[in-house]
Amino acid sequence: MISATYRKYILNFNNPSGTSRGVLTTKETWFIHLDESSNRGVGECGVFRGLSADDRPDYEEKLKWVCSHINLGIEALLVELIEFPSIQFGLEMAFKSLAGEQSFSLFPSKFTKGQDSIAINGLIWMGSEAFMKSQIKEKLDAGFDCIKMKIGAIDFQTEVDLLKSIRKEFSASEIELRVDANGAFNPNEALEKLKVLSDFSLHSIEQPIKAGQIDEMANLCESTPLPIALDEELIGVFQQHEKVLLLDQIKPQYIILKPSLVGGFQGSDSWISLAEKQNMGWWITSALESNIGLNAIAQYTYNLQNPLPQGLGTGGLFTNNFDSPLEVKNGRLHYDTNTNWNYNL
Repeated sequence: MISATYRKYILNFNNPSGTSRGVLTTKETWFIHLDESSNRGVGECGVFRGLSADDRPDYEEKLKWVCSHINLGIEALLVELIEFPSIQFGLEMAFKSLAGEQSFSLFPSKFTKGQDSIAINGLIWMGSEAFMKSQIKEKLDAGFDCIKMKIGAIDFQTEVDLLKSIRKEFSASEIELRVDANGAFNPNEALEKLKVLSDFSLHSIEQPIKAGQIDEMANLCESTPLPIALDEELIGVFQQHEKVLLLDQIKPQYIILKPSLVGGFQGSDSWISLAEKQNMGWWITSALESNIGLNAIAQYTYNLQNPLPQGLGTGGLFTNNFDSPLEVKNGRLHYDTNTNWNYNL
């Protein structure tokens, strides 16, 4: 018999981090612990308040229900949790952790043996021009050759000037640039802004307009001068036929998968399968999980063998994260087998 418990944990940011939805200082997360005989498993339910489809008043109540029904088994629980994607992911993680030779070895590979690494983008948070410039310099100095800049919170012309300054120094073959608008553009002005941005040989733009404007997004994807990646648009789309319909209607160039927001490994797999059938590109992104969740996402992502730089965080955003073997060197995520986990919740 498996026994299960859960616990809430608040992650504190080193520095307030700006997005078009506001400035973040803390991030709520929850951990599920499974015990069976002498084996223990841990999974992270990384609910993202204000963004996750399962940001609901009954979230903790659902966690209680899961723990009291844990012996239904993973498949039955995943079906029951269709509208709670972050709990689905936490459970998948916890069951894999329980079954593994070690709690944090979910997908053993060359990555977890320290023999290979994952290309990732360097993330530039929104803020003042000076703050964003300093981050860009820091990422370039750290060896990143793919930078993702969040835009939409400060004056558009200032953001354009920042991109212009990067391109003056680095060509598209030297630095790949991605931008993420988090839905900040008005549909009436979005195409014109995309035309301006296309001057800088950008790889892609994430979610230029708010999710839920299907016709407007479809029109943008059809006429855009630079590739569009759907992100928030995928949140809350649970059923397979709904996923098929969404991709058929919008026809994006890329989709971006955050396992905590789309139903974990199983949910990500279903989106990837549909995207590949339509020749759409995709990549995986973390969503401000602790190193527990990031570890699971990284191991899963490595096994997918997608050559694009992935959007995996570094775990260094928080003051009270857990020490882990994950480290970033020269724009790549590595697993240092000489470093031990420090997780004691």
